[in-house]
Amino acid sequence: MALKILLVDDHEIMRQGLYLLLEKQPDLEVVGQAQNGRMAVELAREHKPDVIIMDVNMPGLDGVDATRQITQNDGDVKVVALSMHSKKGFIVEMLKAGASGYVLKENAFSELIAAINSVVGGEVYLSSKITRIVIDDYVQDRTGTGPQPTPLTDRENEVLKLVGDGRSSKEIALQLDLSVKTVDACRRRIMAKLRIESVAELVKHAIREGLTSLEA
Repeated sequence: MALKILLVDDHEIMRQGLYLLLEKQPDLEVVGQAQNGRMAVELAREHKPDVIIMDVNMPGLDGVDATRQITQNDGDVKVVALSMHSKKGFIVEMLKAGASGYVLKENAFSELIAAINSVVGGEVYLSSKITRIVIDDYVQDRTGTGPQPTPLTDRENEVLKLVGDGRSSKEIALQLDLSVKTVDACRRRIMAKLRIESVAELVKHAIREGLTSLEA
């Protein structure tokens, strides 16, 4: 069964180019196109897409607010942010809003399919340039308040670091000589201990705690 994709971008030429790219994939189906955030919210409610390719900067309701509304209405939908901006503010706000991926428009045609496959598989996709920006941002700001989470075991810290490095469950299982089911169970325990509800938030936690590899 094909994955349902919703395209959101205020530039028609960009939308049509991405449409042609996605329609060539036998396992993907573009079920709708929106030119602004409000239309995206409406079409997401109507079509129940699996993945939304979301432009960040749009007139009216922007990609951040549209993503927040959509993910609050449907916790299963995956959002891949698409932007010409690589500034920290745009990246962090989209991740906070619930996006699971961030791809620069300059790399859209070479990275978008990989991004879709990653987020559908429960992973976070950030282009290499974006990964470095986000890591730098959180490594420089590691202060915070609030109750301390339950300490993680050594094994859980290993898995958390690899999740933060962008590794899939299969890659983590191979590296640590575990089954994929064990890795997934470990990740769920980590999220429960840290009171984190999404993989995107888990990656941000790993980055904030400096657990990721800066060479990744």
